[in-house]
Amino acid sequence: MVLMGSTCIGFCDEDIFSFWVSIKESLQDLSLAMLLFTFREGNLLGVMSVNTIRKQWPLPEDLRVFLIVIRKQSFTAAADELGVSPAYISKRIRLLEKVLNTRLFHRTSRRCALTDDGKLAERAAVQILDDMHTLFDDLSDARQSPRGLLRICSSFGFGRNHVAPAIAGLAQQFPELEIRFEVFDRVVDIVGEGFDLEIRVGDDLPGQHISRHLISNQRVLCAAPSYLERCGTPVTLDELTEHDCLVIKERNNPFGIWDLECGDRTQSIRVSGPLSSNNGEVVLQWALHGRGILLRSMWDVRPLLKQNSLIRILSDYSQSADVWAIYSTRAANSAKIRVCLDFLEHHFSQLEV
Repeated sequence: MVLMGSTCIGFCDEDIFSFWVSIKESLQDLSLAMLLFTFREGNLLGVMSVNTIRKQWPLPEDLRVFLIVIRKQSFTAAADELGVSPAYISKRIRLLEKVLNTRLFHRTSRRCALTDDGKLAERAAVQILDDMHTLFDDLSDARQSPRGLLRICSSFGFGRNHVAPAIAGLAQQFPELEIRFEVFDRVVDIVGEGFDLEIRVGDDLPGQHISRHLISNQRVLCAAPSYLERCGTPVTLDELTEHDCLVIKERNNPFGIWDLECGDRTQSIRVSGPLSSNNGEVVLQWALHGRGILLRSMWDVRPLLKQNSLIRILSDYSQSADVWAIYSTRAANSAKIRVCLDFLEHHFSQLEV
Protein backbone atom coordinates (compact mmCIF):
# COMPACT_ATOMS: atom_id res chain seq x y z
CA MET A 1 0.00 0.00 0.00
CA VAL A 2 1.47 3.37 -1.02
CA LEU A 3 0.53 6.80 0.32
CA MET A 4 0.32 9.66 -2.20
CA GLY A 5 -0.45 13.10 -0.77
CA SER A 6 -3.46 12.57 1.46
CA THR A 7 -4.75 9.51 -0.35
CA CYS A 8 -4.05 5.81 0.06
CA ILE A 9 -3.59 3.96 -3.20
CA GLY A 10 -3.09 0.21 -3.46
CA PHE A 11 -0.82 -1.04 -6.23
CA CYS A 12 -0.25 -4.65 -7.19
CA ASP A 13 2.57 -3.81 -9.56
CA GLU A 14 5.63 -1.58 -9.06
CA ASP A 15 5.70 -0.66 -12.75
CA ILE A 16 2.15 0.67 -12.63
CA PHE A 17 3.01 2.71 -9.54
CA SER A 18 6.05 4.16 -11.27
CA PHE A 19 3.92 5.14 -14.22
CA TRP A 20 1.28 6.66 -11.94
CA VAL A 21 3.90 9.02 -10.54
CA SER A 22 4.52 10.28 -14.09
CA ILE A 23 0.88 10.81 -15.04
CA LYS A 24 -0.07 14.37 -15.82
CA GLU A 25 -0.45 16.81 -12.97
CA SER A 26 -4.20 17.06 -13.23
CA LEU A 27 -4.59 13.42 -12.26
CA GLN A 28 -2.22 13.91 -9.33
CA ASP A 29 -4.29 16.86 -8.21
CA LEU A 30 -7.32 14.63 -8.33
CA SER A 31 -5.37 12.19 -6.11
CA LEU A 32 -8.27 9.79 -6.33
CA ALA A 33 -9.75 11.72 -3.41
CA MET A 34 -12.73 12.13 -5.73
CA LEU A 35 -13.62 8.67 -4.52
CA LEU A 36 -14.64 10.36 -1.26
CA PHE A 37 -18.06 11.96 -1.52
CA THR A 38 -18.58 15.23 0.34
CA PHE A 39 -21.96 14.51 1.86
CA ARG A 40 -23.74 16.94 4.12
CA GLU A 41 -23.51 16.76 7.92
CA GLY A 42 -20.38 14.69 7.88
CA ASN A 43 -21.80 11.50 6.38
CA LEU A 44 -18.52 11.02 4.57
CA LEU A 45 -15.62 13.46 4.64
CA GLY A 46 -14.29 14.82 1.38
CA VAL A 47 -10.64 14.60 2.43
CA MET A 48 -8.97 11.60 4.03
CA SER A 49 -6.08 12.06 6.41
CA VAL A 50 -2.76 10.33 5.81
CA ASN A 51 -3.38 7.91 8.64
CA THR A 52 -6.90 6.96 7.51
CA ILE A 53 -7.43 3.85 5.41
CA ARG A 54 -10.97 3.09 4.33
CA LYS A 55 -11.65 -0.64 4.10
CA GLN A 56 -14.23 -0.46 1.33
CA TRP A 57 -14.69 1.83 -1.65
CA PRO A 58 -17.53 2.15 -4.17
CA LEU A 59 -16.97 -0.22 -7.07
CA PRO A 60 -16.77 1.41 -10.52
CA GLU A 61 -19.38 -1.03 -11.83
CA ASP A 62 -21.78 0.04 -9.06
CA LEU A 63 -21.23 3.69 -9.94
CA ARG A 64 -21.97 2.91 -13.59
CA VAL A 65 -25.18 1.08 -12.63
CA PHE A 66 -26.11 4.04 -10.43
CA LEU A 67 -25.74 6.50 -13.32
CA ILE A 68 -27.75 4.30 -15.69
CA VAL A 69 -30.60 4.08 -13.14
CA ILE A 70 -30.56 7.88 -12.93
CA ARG A 71 -30.75 8.22 -16.71
CA LYS A 72 -33.47 5.61 -17.10
CA GLN A 73 -35.34 6.70 -13.93
CA SER A 74 -36.19 3.05 -13.35
CA PHE A 75 -34.46 -0.07 -12.04
CA THR A 76 -36.31 -2.18 -14.62
CA ALA A 77 -35.31 0.04 -17.56
CA ALA A 78 -31.69 0.06 -16.35
CA ALA A 79 -31.77 -3.74 -16.16
CA ASP A 80 -33.09 -3.93 -19.73
CA GLU A 81 -30.26 -1.73 -21.01
CA LEU A 82 -27.59 -3.77 -19.24
CA GLY A 83 -29.17 -7.14 -20.05
CA VAL A 84 -29.46 -8.16 -16.40
CA SER A 85 -32.30 -8.74 -13.95
CA PRO A 86 -33.92 -5.93 -11.90
CA ALA A 87 -32.86 -7.88 -8.82
CA TYR A 88 -29.22 -7.46 -9.86
CA ILE A 89 -29.69 -3.70 -10.21
CA SER A 90 -31.34 -3.51 -6.78
CA LYS A 91 -28.48 -5.47 -5.24
CA ARG A 92 -25.80 -3.19 -6.74
CA ILE A 93 -27.60 -0.06 -5.55
CA ARG A 94 -28.08 -1.51 -2.05
CA LEU A 95 -24.36 -2.30 -1.85
CA LEU A 96 -23.48 1.19 -3.03
CA GLU A 97 -25.79 2.76 -0.45
CA LYS A 98 -24.23 0.57 2.24
CA VAL A 99 -20.70 1.62 1.30
CA LEU A 100 -21.67 5.29 1.20
CA ASN A 101 -23.83 5.02 4.31
CA THR A 102 -26.68 6.97 2.77
CA ARG A 103 -29.87 6.56 0.75
CA LEU A 104 -29.52 7.49 -2.91
CA PHE A 105 -33.08 7.17 -4.26
CA HIS A 106 -36.68 7.88 -3.33
CA ARG A 107 -38.46 4.90 -4.89
CA THR A 108 -42.06 4.55 -6.04
CA SER A 109 -43.81 1.81 -8.00
CA ARG A 110 -43.24 3.65 -11.30
CA ARG A 111 -39.99 5.56 -11.02
CA CYS A 112 -37.17 6.58 -8.73
CA ALA A 113 -35.86 10.04 -7.90
CA LEU A 114 -32.57 11.10 -6.37
CA THR A 115 -32.26 12.13 -2.75
CA ASP A 116 -30.12 15.16 -1.92
CA ASP A 117 -27.20 12.86 -1.14
CA GLY A 118 -27.94 11.02 -4.37
CA LYS A 119 -27.49 14.25 -6.34
CA LEU A 120 -24.10 14.81 -4.70
CA ALA A 121 -23.14 11.22 -5.44
CA GLU A 122 -24.18 11.60 -9.09
CA ARG A 123 -21.77 14.49 -9.66
CA ALA A 124 -18.94 12.65 -7.94
CA ALA A 125 -19.66 9.38 -9.78
CA VAL A 126 -19.47 11.08 -13.18
CA GLN A 127 -16.13 12.66 -12.23
CA ILE A 128 -14.73 9.42 -10.81
CA LEU A 129 -15.59 7.33 -13.86
CA ASP A 130 -14.29 10.01 -16.23
CA ASP A 131 -10.98 10.16 -14.39
CA MET A 132 -10.70 6.39 -14.24
CA HIS A 133 -11.16 6.33 -18.02
CA THR A 134 -8.42 8.94 -18.28
CA LEU A 135 -6.12 6.86 -16.10
CA PHE A 136 -6.64 3.73 -18.22
CA ASP A 137 -6.15 5.74 -21.39
CA ASP A 138 -2.86 7.11 -20.11
CA LEU A 139 -1.75 3.63 -19.12
CA SER A 140 -2.75 2.43 -22.58
CA ASP A 141 -0.62 5.18 -24.10
CA ALA A 142 2.36 3.90 -22.11
CA ARG A 143 1.79 0.33 -23.32
CA GLN A 144 0.97 1.39 -26.90
CA SER A 145 -2.00 -0.97 -26.68
CA PRO A 146 -5.54 0.32 -26.00
CA ARG A 147 -7.54 -1.58 -23.42
CA GLY A 148 -10.83 -1.40 -21.56
CA LEU A 149 -14.45 -0.83 -22.53
CA LEU A 150 -15.31 1.09 -25.71
CA ARG A 151 -19.00 1.79 -26.42
CA ILE A 152 -19.87 2.62 -30.04
CA CYS A 153 -23.23 3.34 -31.68
CA SER A 154 -24.51 3.94 -35.20
CA SER A 155 -27.66 3.85 -37.31
CA PHE A 156 -29.41 0.56 -38.13
CA GLY A 157 -28.53 0.02 -41.78
CA PHE A 158 -25.08 1.58 -41.95
CA GLY A 159 -24.17 0.23 -38.54
CA ARG A 160 -25.06 -3.34 -39.35
CA ASN A 161 -23.73 -3.44 -42.90
CA HIS A 162 -20.57 -1.34 -42.63
CA VAL A 163 -19.62 -0.41 -39.05
CA ALA A 164 -20.04 -3.92 -37.60
CA PRO A 165 -17.47 -5.50 -39.98
CA ALA A 166 -15.05 -2.66 -39.20
CA ILE A 167 -15.45 -3.26 -35.46
CA ALA A 168 -14.72 -6.96 -35.97
CA GLY A 169 -11.39 -5.96 -37.49
CA LEU A 170 -10.73 -3.47 -34.69
CA ALA A 171 -11.33 -6.15 -32.06
CA GLN A 172 -8.99 -8.53 -33.86
CA GLN A 173 -6.19 -5.98 -34.02
CA PHE A 174 -6.61 -4.81 -30.40
CA PRO A 175 -7.71 -7.83 -28.34
CA GLU A 176 -7.52 -5.97 -25.01
CA LEU A 177 -10.44 -3.75 -26.07
CA GLU A 178 -13.92 -4.73 -24.91
CA ILE A 179 -16.28 -3.25 -27.53
CA ARG A 180 -20.03 -2.85 -27.11
CA PHE A 181 -21.84 -1.84 -30.29
CA GLU A 182 -25.47 -0.71 -30.52
CA VAL A 183 -27.60 0.51 -33.43
CA PHE A 184 -30.51 2.97 -33.30
CA ASP A 185 -33.02 4.69 -35.58
CA ARG A 186 -33.01 7.88 -33.48
CA VAL A 187 -30.74 10.68 -32.34
CA VAL A 188 -28.42 9.43 -29.60
CA ASP A 189 -27.17 11.51 -26.66
CA ILE A 190 -23.72 9.95 -26.59
CA VAL A 191 -22.72 11.49 -23.26
CA GLY A 192 -26.04 10.97 -21.48
CA GLU A 193 -26.33 7.40 -22.76
CA GLY A 194 -22.75 6.49 -21.98
CA PHE A 195 -21.30 6.08 -25.49
CA ASP A 196 -17.71 6.89 -26.35
CA LEU A 197 -18.23 7.18 -30.09
CA GLU A 198 -20.99 7.49 -32.68
CA ILE A 199 -20.47 6.68 -36.36
CA ARG A 200 -22.94 8.87 -38.28
CA VAL A 201 -23.87 9.23 -41.95
CA GLY A 202 -24.80 12.74 -43.07
CA ASP A 203 -23.65 16.27 -42.38
CA ASP A 204 -26.16 17.15 -39.63
CA LEU A 205 -23.50 17.31 -36.90
CA PRO A 206 -23.89 18.27 -33.22
CA GLY A 207 -22.04 21.47 -32.38
CA GLN A 208 -21.31 20.51 -28.77
CA HIS A 209 -19.15 17.50 -29.72
CA ILE A 210 -16.07 16.85 -31.82
CA SER A 211 -16.69 15.54 -35.35
CA ARG A 212 -14.00 13.75 -37.36
CA HIS A 213 -14.51 13.12 -41.05
CA LEU A 214 -13.93 9.47 -41.94
CA ILE A 215 -14.85 9.26 -45.64
CA SER A 216 -16.82 11.11 -48.31
CA ASN A 217 -20.12 9.66 -49.50
CA GLN A 218 -23.28 10.76 -51.29
CA ARG A 219 -26.91 9.76 -51.67
CA VAL A 220 -28.28 9.35 -55.19
CA LEU A 221 -31.70 9.01 -56.84
CA CYS A 222 -32.56 5.64 -58.34
CA ALA A 223 -35.43 3.31 -59.19
CA ALA A 224 -36.01 -0.19 -60.50
CA PRO A 225 -36.31 -0.66 -64.29
CA SER A 226 -39.85 -1.98 -63.78
CA TYR A 227 -40.94 1.27 -62.11
CA LEU A 228 -39.38 3.45 -64.81
CA GLU A 229 -41.00 1.38 -67.57
CA ARG A 230 -44.38 1.71 -65.87
CA CYS A 231 -44.26 5.34 -64.72
CA GLY A 232 -41.61 6.97 -66.90
CA THR A 233 -38.26 8.52 -66.05
CA PRO A 234 -38.26 12.07 -64.60
CA VAL A 235 -35.98 14.46 -66.49
CA THR A 236 -36.28 17.46 -64.16
CA LEU A 237 -36.25 17.67 -60.39
CA ASP A 238 -39.74 19.17 -60.28
CA GLU A 239 -41.12 16.04 -61.95
CA LEU A 240 -40.38 14.09 -58.77
CA THR A 241 -43.57 15.58 -57.31
CA GLU A 242 -45.53 13.57 -59.90
CA HIS A 243 -43.89 10.26 -58.96
CA ASP A 244 -44.16 7.76 -56.12
CA CYS A 245 -41.17 8.51 -53.92
CA LEU A 246 -40.10 6.16 -51.14
CA VAL A 247 -39.62 8.33 -48.07
CA ILE A 248 -37.42 7.37 -45.13
CA LYS A 249 -37.99 8.93 -41.70
CA GLU A 250 -34.54 8.98 -40.15
CA ARG A 251 -33.49 10.71 -36.94
CA ASN A 252 -34.76 14.30 -36.83
CA ASN A 253 -34.58 14.91 -40.59
CA PRO A 254 -37.64 16.64 -42.12
CA PHE A 255 -40.05 14.03 -43.44
CA GLY A 256 -40.55 14.10 -47.21
CA ILE A 257 -38.04 16.91 -47.89
CA TRP A 258 -35.12 16.04 -50.14
CA ASP A 259 -32.27 18.59 -50.25
CA LEU A 260 -30.37 17.89 -53.45
CA GLU A 261 -27.17 19.44 -54.76
CA CYS A 262 -26.28 20.19 -58.36
CA GLY A 263 -22.86 21.77 -58.60
CA ASP A 264 -22.79 24.70 -56.18
CA ARG A 265 -26.58 24.93 -56.01
CA THR A 266 -28.84 23.22 -53.48
CA GLN A 267 -32.54 22.71 -54.16
CA SER A 268 -35.17 21.41 -51.75
CA ILE A 269 -38.15 19.49 -53.03
CA ARG A 270 -41.11 17.98 -51.20
CA VAL A 271 -41.82 14.41 -52.26
CA SER A 272 -44.49 11.89 -51.34
CA GLY A 273 -45.75 8.43 -52.12
CA PRO A 274 -47.92 5.64 -50.72
CA LEU A 275 -45.02 3.91 -48.96
CA SER A 276 -42.71 5.24 -46.24
CA SER A 277 -40.71 3.75 -43.40
CA ASN A 278 -38.15 4.55 -40.71
CA ASN A 279 -35.90 1.75 -41.98
CA GLY A 280 -33.72 2.33 -45.02
CA GLU A 281 -33.30 -1.36 -45.79
CA VAL A 282 -37.08 -1.83 -45.97
CA VAL A 283 -37.38 1.08 -48.39
CA LEU A 284 -34.54 -0.31 -50.50
CA GLN A 285 -36.45 -3.58 -50.87
CA TRP A 286 -39.54 -1.66 -51.97
CA ALA A 287 -37.47 0.12 -54.60
CA LEU A 288 -36.15 -3.21 -55.91
CA HIS A 289 -39.77 -4.38 -56.23
CA GLY A 290 -40.58 -1.38 -58.40
CA ARG A 291 -42.63 0.57 -55.87
CA GLY A 292 -41.02 3.99 -56.35
CA ILE A 293 -38.02 6.31 -56.52
CA LEU A 294 -35.40 6.10 -53.80
CA LEU A 295 -32.80 8.51 -52.38
CA ARG A 296 -30.17 6.23 -50.92
CA SER A 297 -26.50 6.19 -49.99
CA MET A 298 -24.05 5.04 -52.63
CA TRP A 299 -22.72 2.61 -50.00
CA ASP A 300 -25.95 0.64 -50.35
CA VAL A 301 -26.89 0.98 -54.02
CA ARG A 302 -23.56 0.80 -55.89
CA PRO A 303 -23.64 -3.00 -56.38
CA LEU A 304 -27.32 -2.82 -57.37
CA LEU A 305 -26.55 -0.12 -59.94
CA LYS A 306 -23.77 -2.26 -61.39
CA GLN A 307 -26.21 -5.17 -61.68
CA ASN A 308 -28.86 -2.91 -63.27
CA SER A 309 -31.24 -3.94 -60.49
CA LEU A 310 -31.58 -0.19 -59.92
CA ILE A 311 -31.12 2.65 -62.43
CA ARG A 312 -29.74 6.00 -61.38
CA ILE A 313 -31.88 8.96 -62.46
CA LEU A 314 -31.28 12.73 -62.45
CA SER A 315 -27.58 11.94 -62.13
CA ASP A 316 -26.61 15.61 -61.89
CA TYR A 317 -28.24 15.68 -58.45
CA SER A 318 -27.01 14.11 -55.23
CA GLN A 319 -27.04 14.67 -51.49
CA SER A 320 -23.91 14.81 -49.34
CA ALA A 321 -23.84 11.92 -46.87
CA ASP A 322 -20.29 11.80 -45.56
CA VAL A 323 -19.38 9.43 -42.76
CA TRP A 324 -18.38 11.06 -39.47
CA ALA A 325 -17.19 9.97 -36.06
CA ILE A 326 -18.76 11.93 -33.18
CA TYR A 327 -17.27 12.01 -29.68
CA SER A 328 -17.33 14.29 -26.65
CA THR A 329 -14.73 16.95 -25.94
CA ARG A 330 -13.67 15.14 -22.77
CA ALA A 331 -12.63 12.17 -24.93
CA ALA A 332 -10.43 14.29 -27.19
CA ASN A 333 -7.20 12.93 -25.69
CA SER A 334 -8.39 9.36 -25.25
CA ALA A 335 -5.97 6.76 -26.58
CA LYS A 336 -8.83 4.33 -27.19
CA ILE A 337 -10.76 6.86 -29.25
CA ARG A 338 -7.70 7.89 -31.23
CA VAL A 339 -6.77 4.30 -32.10
CA CYS A 340 -10.36 3.47 -33.03
CA LEU A 341 -10.70 6.53 -35.27
CA ASP A 342 -7.42 5.84 -37.05
CA PHE A 343 -8.48 2.25 -37.66
CA LEU A 344 -11.96 3.16 -38.94
CA GLU A 345 -10.61 5.86 -41.24
CA HIS A 346 -8.15 3.40 -42.76
CA HIS A 347 -10.80 0.66 -43.00
CA PHE A 348 -13.33 2.84 -44.82
CA SER A 349 -10.69 4.28 -47.14
CA GLN A 350 -10.08 0.76 -48.46
CA LEU A 351 -13.72 0.33 -49.46
CA GLU A 352 -15.28 1.48 -52.70
CA VAL A 353 -17.77 4.30 -52.09
